Amino acid sequence: MAMTVAVVRQQLANLANSGGSHKDQAEKYRSILDGILSTSKDDLVDNLKIFIEAIVNENVSLVISRQVLTDVSNRLSQLDDEISKAVSHYTLDKVQPRVISFEEQVASIRQHLANIYERKQDWREAANVLVGIPLETGQKQYTVDYKLETYLKIARLYLEDDDPIQAEAFINRASLLQAETKNEQLQIYYKVCYARVLDYRRKFIEAAQRYNELSYRSIIHEDERMTALRNALICTILASAGQQRSRMLATLFKDERCQQLPAYAILEKMYLDRIIRRTELQDFEALLQPHQKALTRDGLGSTILDRAVIEHNLLSASKLYNNITFEELGALLEIPPSNAEKIASQMITESRMNGYIDQIDSVVHFETREILPTWDKQIQSLCYQVNQIIEKIAQTQPDWIAQAMEDQLVH
Repeated sequence: MAMTVAVVRQQLANLANSGGSHKDQAEKYRSILDGILSTSKDDLVDNLKIFIEAIVNENVSLVISRQVLTDVSNRLSQLDDEISKAVSHYTLDKVQPRVISFEEQVASIRQHLANIYERKQDWREAANVLVGIPLETGQKQYTVDYKLETYLKIARLYLEDDDPIQAEAFINRASLLQAETKNEQLQIYYKVCYARVLDYRRKFIEAAQRYNELSYRSIIHEDERMTALRNALICTILASAGQQRSRMLATLFKDERCQQLPAYAILEKMYLDRIIRRTELQDFEALLQPHQKALTRDGLGSTILDRAVIEHNLLSASKLYNNITFEELGALLEIPPSNAEKIASQMITESRMNGYIDQIDSVVHFETREILPTWDKQIQSLCYQVNQIIEKIAQTQPDWIAQAMEDQLVH
């Protein structure tokens, strides 16, 4: 018999008026469901809607309703996305007045619906669907792992939709659970999401520290470890100049793996306190994600990268000069003198650079540095240069190097 809308209605009406055990009735509902799923696509959505309306009716025993709705939610993944989406939304609407009675089934349908939206790259809708699962307020006791994984998925989806504020709210919920889980994969997933949230929120030095930590985790694939290290390097370069960034630059510079990364040349210049020119940044800019290319909020019209490099160059200049005019500083930093004054003033105020500003003479005075640390840094830089020369000689004249090392040991 063809499963038209009229036929489905009649079968459901007959079943509602018939007797029998819960098990028998559940089997009969499943039989009707199988028949509906074998019908043509034209009638499929309407037939499924009629079926769902019938089984969540209060006249049907809750034991039967839950069993059959579980079967429906399991079958949804076998349908075309558009049909499945329409039926899922209809089911959620119909169940809403009695949602407490169907929490498990609703959670399953919402997870499935979120996957459909994710496949279509409709990130916000996917996140909103998952937010509807009452993980903390419902009657059902969800496991720590299920709640943690769901919160992390919501955070990731909001990040994909460029909404780091909402993402951070759900990462904060996840942070309360991540210490309780024994699942190492979920702990890694949490750390990755947290690092990404910090990155999106422009908390670059904190993000760099977490990316760098991930780059050492052996449970992560080698390629992903290198991606984490590259992200750590990019975030460090984008971070505001200061003691924290200097320490992170030193950590990365001493990590031999960084020499394989395309941003290594910029890292090297920053670590060695060399002035970086605008023309040297083109290759590095190509590595940046859209949110990292945004303008700063200082009203000077500079990008995050521009500001980071200007601050670095200003610190480098403070180690080269005792004082410098705003005009000369602007020329050195490749920005207007008024902007150079404003940035220098801010860095001095925030104790990220030692010095003071003479506005009458339009001069920045850099305070005399302690001789010993400066001397140590210069010796360190010289040793690095010598090592580089020795490495280049070793590549072209390995025999000569071997002999020189042997002679040194003899003497």
